[in-house]
Amino acid sequence: MTNLVEVRNLRIEATTDAGRLVEIIKGVSLDIADGEIVALIGESGSGKTTVALSLMGYARPGCRITGGEINVGGKDMAALSEKERARSRGTDIAYVPQSAAAAFNPSSTIMEQTIEVTRIHDLMPPEQARKRAVELFRALSLPDPEGIGARYPHQVSGGQLQRLAAAMALISDPKLVIFDEPTTALDVTTQIDVLKAFKSVMRAGGIAGVYVSHDLAVVAQIADRIVVLKGGEVQETGTTAAILSAAKNPYTRELLAAFEPKPRQTQADGDSGPKPLLRIDNLTAGYGPVKPDGQPVIRAVDSVSLVVEKGRNLGVIGESGCGKSTLARAIAGIHPAAAGDIIFDGKQLERAVAKRTRDQLREMQIVFQYADTALNPAKSVEDIVSRPLVFYHRLDRQARSKRVDQLLDMVRLPRALRYRRPSELSGGQKQRVNFARALAADPKLIICDEITSALDTVVAAAVIELLKELQRELGLSYIFISHDLSVVEAICDQIMVMYNGERVEQITPDKVKAPTHPYSKLLFSSVPKLDPTWLDGLVRDPELVNQYGHR
Repeated sequence: MTNLVEVRNLRIEATTDAGRLVEIIKGVSLDIADGEIVALIGESGSGKTTVALSLMGYARPGCRITGGEINVGGKDMAALSEKERARSRGTDIAYVPQSAAAAFNPSSTIMEQTIEVTRIHDLMPPEQARKRAVELFRALSLPDPEGIGARYPHQVSGGQLQRLAAAMALISDPKLVIFDEPTTALDVTTQIDVLKAFKSVMRAGGIAGVYVSHDLAVVAQIADRIVVLKGGEVQETGTTAAILSAAKNPYTRELLAAFEPKPRQTQADGDSGPKPLLRIDNLTAGYGPVKPDGQPVIRAVDSVSLVVEKGRNLGVIGESGCGKSTLARAIAGIHPAAAGDIIFDGKQLERAVAKRTRDQLREMQIVFQYADTALNPAKSVEDIVSRPLVFYHRLDRQARSKRVDQLLDMVRLPRALRYRRPSELSGGQKQRVNFARALAADPKLIICDEITSALDTVVAAAVIELLKELQRELGLSYIFISHDLSVVEAICDQIMVMYNGERVEQITPDKVKAPTHPYSKLLFSSVPKLDPTWLDGLVRDPELVNQYGHR
C-alpha cells in the first residue's frame, strides 16, 4: 500500500499578542496510506487542527509554516504557489468543519452550495454535479435525497447539516478528506447516524481521511490508526486497536483514563434520609405566543416534576432539543415558566427571576455551557469573580481581594491569573473562572448546563473531579445537564431522561445498563464504546430508531 500523505519534520510558528514568535508544531512527522483513516487526538492546544490544516498548505492567521515537507499525492503543499494550493483545495483535498451551520450560506439552497466547488473548478457539467450530489445524499443516509437539495440550511437538522457538509466535501472525489471534530456538537443518537454514514462512504470510495477529535470513543469507530499529539509533538503512533488496548506513552494512558471518569461513590443515607433542597411540580415552559389558557404554543418543557436532595446531584440527559437547557433556565427564573411550582429549601419561588429576593438569587446559581460567551471579555478575572461579592455580600476592596484569592484556590487556578482577561485563558481555565464566579455567591445549588461539552477529555475529567471535591468541602448540590452519559454517571446520584420536553424516566447510575423506557434504551445504546468493533456490530431496534431517532 502506497502512502498518499507523507509529512516530515513539520514546524509551524505563531505570533503571540506581544509580538513574540513561538513554535507550536515541533517537528511532526506522519504518514497516511491510500484509503486509510488516521485520527489526530490530544487535548486542546495540542496542535491537532493546526497539523490537519497544514495538509492543505494552510496556516491560520498569525501562524506560518517554517519548515518540513508536506507531501500529498506527490505534491509538496508547502512549496506550491497560492494559486496551485487553491486548485488542490476542494479537488485533491477536502475539509469538513466542526460547525456545519457556520460553513453554510443561509441565503443559498443546499444543492447550490453542494455543487459550488464543481463549478469553481470546472469539474463537471451542472446536471452531472446535481446527479452526483443526489447519489451522495443517498449514500450518506439523508432523508428525501432527491428533494433535500432544494431546502435551505435552516430547514434541516444539525445531524443532517453535518452530513451535507460531508457531501459538499466529497462531490469532487478528493483523495483526502479532513474531518475537524465533525460530531462534537451532536447528541449521541445523531452522532451514530453521522459516523456510520461517514465510515460507509469513505470505505466505499477508498478515500483517505484525517479525523481530528478529542473523543476517543468516536475515534475508535472510524480510524485505522491514531497519532497522539501533545504540545505540538507526536507522543505515540499505532493502530487503533494497539493504542486502545496497550498504549505505551504515559500521556496516551492519561487520555484513556480520562475518557471514563471515576464513578461517584454512593453516599450513605442517615436514618431519616436526605432532605429535599429543590422540588419542581408540573413545570411547563415554552416559546411563541401564549394561548388563552396561559400555555405557550411551543412547549419546550411539558409538566416536568423533579426533586434534588441536599448534598446530592441530579443529572438531566437527552438529545439536543429535548428541553434540558430550557428546564435549567426555567428553574433559575431566566426563562419564566408558564405553569408549575418551584419550591427551594422549603420556600415557594416566583417563576420570574426579577421577582425573587436577593438571597434566593444567591442560593441558586447557574453555570453556562460556553464560558467564552458567559464571561465579559473586557473584564479581568478579578473583576468577574468580584461581581457577586459586591452584589450579594457588599464586601469592601480589601475583603474582595482576599476572597478572590480563596476562590481561585478553590477552583485550582493560580492566583496570578486574576489580572488576565478571558481571551488569555485556556478553555478549561475559563470554565473554572465561570465556576468560581458561581461559588462567590455562596450558593446551595448550582445548575451546570453542558459545562464540559466544549472541553477536551482530560480537561473535562479534571473539572468533574473538581466539582466532586467542592461538593465534599462545601455541601453543594448540582443539577448536571448533559448529553454525555459517562459524565452524568460520574457525578450524579439520580439521572432523569428527557424526550420532547417530557420526563420519560428517572434511574440511578447503576441502572443505566437496564433502562425501562424505549427512548432511554435507544439513547444509552448509542453511547460509543472504546472498542473498534462496536459501531460495526451495533444493532438498534429499527422501530425505536424510526420513532425516537433524531435524524
